Amino acid sequence: MSHENDKWSQPSTPPPPLFLGKKERDLVKQVNDELIERVIGQTIVYYPIDIDHTNYHPLYNEAVVKTFLSPVRVYTLIEFQGEETATDKYGVDKTVKLNVHFHKRRLTEDQNLFVREGDFIAYGKNYYEIVSLKEPKEMFGQADQRIEIVAQCIKSREGYFDGS
Repeated sequence: MSHENDKWSQPSTPPPPLFLGKKERDLVKQVNDELIERVIGQTIVYYPIDIDHTNYHPLYNEAVVKTFLSPVRVYTLIEFQGEETATDKYGVDKTVKLNVHFHKRRLTEDQNLFVREGDFIAYGKNYYEIVSLKEPKEMFGQADQRIEIVAQCIKSREGYFDGS
């Protein structure tokens, strides 16, 4: 018996990725767009900070007075976190929190919108400030294909922000 036919040879090019190409990513985007906008999504109004016209402190990189661009309607998934009550020597403080789940490609590619900490959203009759961001989900486990942005938001104090 000859064992020469049993030798393994490496192909000249690797096989294409299984269900991970541009067409598949675009299909996932299209399905997510339709689900979020037509079936299960909730509408918010997004108020992005105008970076060019807001005067940031040179040391702390914060602004007391912020300038905002025109508001944008965005379809999202809202996860209500509830109300927390804290008591200290100054009295009682209540905080209402939301997690807002954004479809990343829909925002960046179709609406040219980039979610940032310090921006505001209107949800229901209230305004919320984005206090932290994370990108927890990858498409098909690919590190460079993040598909979601989650913004943790807290309800703005009355009179602090008015979107009108």
